[in-house]
Amino acid sequence: MRAKVLLIGILMLSASLAGCFKEDSPPPPPEEPSLPDGIFITGPDGLNLSLALYQPLPLSFVFSDVGEDGAEPSIGITSSGCMFFTAFEKVMRSCDHGETWEHMNSIFQHQSTSDPWLWVDLMTDRVFDVQMVGLMTTWIAWSDDDGVNWLGNPHDSGPIPLNDHIKLGSGPWTDDGYGLIGEFSQDIYETAVYFCYNKGVGIFCYTSFDGGASFEVGGLVFGLVTTNGGLHGAVTTAPDGTVYVTPRVATPTIVFSKDNGLTWEERTMGEDVGTPNPRKNSEVATDSESNAYHIWIGADHGVYMSRSTNSGQTWEQNSTRLSPIEVISTTFPHIDAGDPGRIAITYLGSENGSALNQSDIDGEPWDGNPHYAPANVSYYLYITYSLNALDPNPVFHTVRVSPDPVQVGSICLNSGDCRDIGGSNRNLLDFNDLHIDREGRVYVAFADGCTGVCATGNNSTPEDSRSRIGSVYFLGSGPSLYESVGDLAEFN
Repeated sequence: MRAKVLLIGILMLSASLAGCFKEDSPPPPPEEPSLPDGIFITGPDGLNLSLALYQPLPLSFVFSDVGEDGAEPSIGITSSGCMFFTAFEKVMRSCDHGETWEHMNSIFQHQSTSDPWLWVDLMTDRVFDVQMVGLMTTWIAWSDDDGVNWLGNPHDSGPIPLNDHIKLGSGPWTDDGYGLIGEFSQDIYETAVYFCYNKGVGIFCYTSFDGGASFEVGGLVFGLVTTNGGLHGAVTTAPDGTVYVTPRVATPTIVFSKDNGLTWEERTMGEDVGTPNPRKNSEVATDSESNAYHIWIGADHGVYMSRSTNSGQTWEQNSTRLSPIEVISTTFPHIDAGDPGRIAITYLGSENGSALNQSDIDGEPWDGNPHYAPANVSYYLYITYSLNALDPNPVFHTVRVSPDPVQVGSICLNSGDCRDIGGSNRNLLDFNDLHIDREGRVYVAFADGCTGVCATGNNSTPEDSRSRIGSVYFLGSGPSLYESVGDLAEFN
């Protein structure tokens, strides 16, 4: 009996001493702070940065449903604040910050068109509506009164068929090449207007002297590039008049002109990350001092960038990753810039990392290519900001903007190679769009492929994700891409 009492006493003493030792041990380290789901702060390698050093930007976005089908959308904002959005043959306008939309187009509303493109000339406020009618003819219409009245002309592609992937842009006249014509003509339009398209033999670009009414000079600027022909990104023009076009090639490439399209040069970059195949457009943005930013989808299906600080003459060869590492699959990137280093990028992306190496829709291990994504992969809309994109180590702030998927399953990236599972997965077509207004506020146009039950259901399938509803997100509050504007507030 005494032995039992002694044993119990020893155990009690041990327990009390253990408590003392525990009290003397250092407390556990505090948990590392974390960002809310869907918010990322990353460096030039796509890896997360410490929250002890960097805080998220105060970004909020506002959604607007355009109310019409609108795959391959483009967007522009006039100085009046009216938003314009292409919904196939319809030009939609909202002058109340996306509360309501109205159909403004009176030229194409009774025609069957394809490959629509919309452009707002920021120097003149002219709104352009470009539509392909058949394979040989493109109609270019324009309005100088916020879309109330329109004029337009047809433009034939010549004896070689297929006038495809049409794009239009505008920018300043230069002191060289075609820009010299301005010295001898009183009728020349205030800006140079460029019209580009592809045929089977490559990319053709033309320059207009009369504001887009006619295109009399130009020709082939880049030869045959892929099995899909001379597909290319948007036409981008810098404040110094340099104009850029991006062909679809395995090594990221730009072609540019410093004489308003009289001559063109070519530069390559991004050999360290390449591009996937099938792939979609790369894009270029230029800032207020004519620095250029070229973005594309790399071979690992992240979004990458190369920068030029001398108007396109040279480009850095070590690529910068803009998208977070957690976003393992991306497509449809687009970019715009304000002041130097202040850029915004949008893209569709997926964080379904567990699907990597599962069987894709062809039965092969999936590597992140959206064209082959398995049925359990969901794509969302992302917007990435940087306010120091020219720094050696820029910081990128990314927001997963859409609360529900934009697409479930694969996204067809080659029109001749789609997987028609439960309706064509070509529903989103080729691209989205991003532009800023004169205050530096960001606007994104995209087609939503997962709406209604697809958006609200917990077990949505690719067959449920075949919509193409025209949609817009724009910055409600947050930093302007123009430094002098500061922080933007929501519209009243």
